[in-house]
Amino acid sequence: MMRFGLLLWMVCAAAPVLANDWPQWRGPERNEISKETGLLKEWPEGGPKKLWMFENTGLGYSGPAVVGDTLYIMGARDDKEYLMALNVTDGSEKWATAVAPLLTNNWGDGPRGTPTIDGEHVYALTAQGYLVCARTNDGGVVWSAVMKDFGGGTPGWGYCESVLVDGPRVVCTPGGGKGAILALDKTNGQAIWQSKDFKEGAQYASVTIAELNGKRQYIQLTQKKLVGVDAENGNVLWVASWDQGSTAVIPTPVHQGDYVYITSGYGAGCKLVKIGPDNAVSDVYANKEMKNHHGGVVLIGDHIYGHSDGGGWVCQNFMTGENVWNEKSKLGKGCLTCADGMLYLMEENKAEVVLIEATTAGWNEHGRFTLGPLTTRRKPSGRVWTHPVVANGRLYLRDQDLLSCFDVRNPKVALQAAGK
Repeated sequence: MMRFGLLLWMVCAAAPVLANDWPQWRGPERNEISKETGLLKEWPEGGPKKLWMFENTGLGYSGPAVVGDTLYIMGARDDKEYLMALNVTDGSEKWATAVAPLLTNNWGDGPRGTPTIDGEHVYALTAQGYLVCARTNDGGVVWSAVMKDFGGGTPGWGYCESVLVDGPRVVCTPGGGKGAILALDKTNGQAIWQSKDFKEGAQYASVTIAELNGKRQYIQLTQKKLVGVDAENGNVLWVASWDQGSTAVIPTPVHQGDYVYITSGYGAGCKLVKIGPDNAVSDVYANKEMKNHHGGVVLIGDHIYGHSDGGGWVCQNFMTGENVWNEKSKLGKGCLTCADGMLYLMEENKAEVVLIEATTAGWNEHGRFTLGPLTTRRKPSGRVWTHPVVANGRLYLRDQDLLSCFDVRNPKVALQAAGK
């Protein structure tokens, strides 16, 4: 057994940096799916091995972005919000840069969005709407911009968007009368365009990309509208109503082919729209089979997976909206991510972490554990809301100031890949 462990350590230590990075919110393609393979399909009792825990991430719900040997995240320390970088091997801090004043909120202070990595730069939007571009090697700030300068007003729970970097543009949603969606030059922060014909207030979803009708476009969801704007100039290409949206609209839209799926909580439900020729919009269905509050949904093949308020964990047919299965008793409300054909679920109250198959056959569990220790600094109204991330064989879970890293690689697969 000792010889096997030593051999595995030698294999992993000699391995080059893997290509399964997680450079932004919801992963490389903004779909919450990692293409990584060779991960554990069954967890041992007590869960996978914990590699390290970093105790100074600060307050906030920001998720990690991982590129190579570095993890980027945001958190609040004292009265400021910080962008920071950690070494993924041991969790040691590489650098931390104060980037904005602190947002205070009854549901938890500090930043909400996930940083976005693009080459030698990292982009991050703070809870009060300070957008920062910094160098990845040392955290030095290259430029910054403030959403209020573009007509934006901080939403009630703070800016939660994770900005999109696409070609020469960094895209975000200040909201407001000057135009809801904004594209800045990623090299200097100067405005390229603002969607002057779409002026909704900012909600909490993040912009995503689609190629529809020969146009590259950005899709965003506000409280009452789903929109597609031209990536080159911000012109509105199509708009669909979201009459059910109320209080807060949070999950990122999901795009496949000519279809866009949206969902939100507070009783709203879900909707699928088709973008036809000449950007004609038609509703495919709207129902309440999925009422996802903020844990997000994942489209795998032809099915949507996620937690629905009142319905538990749900598998839903993407094209018809029909419920394929749901499970209320095995795990409470939470968020999820997908890697190697498995769903990693994180429950918001007790911080139970569960591994299930992404299958239409029903709830098929392959392990669980309870994250611990948990923070003592979370506000009473707050929960464990940061989405799990799987990158390069590691699972990252955050509860405010505590960021934990677990080894989820399958050791047999690692040895086979090394020819041992």
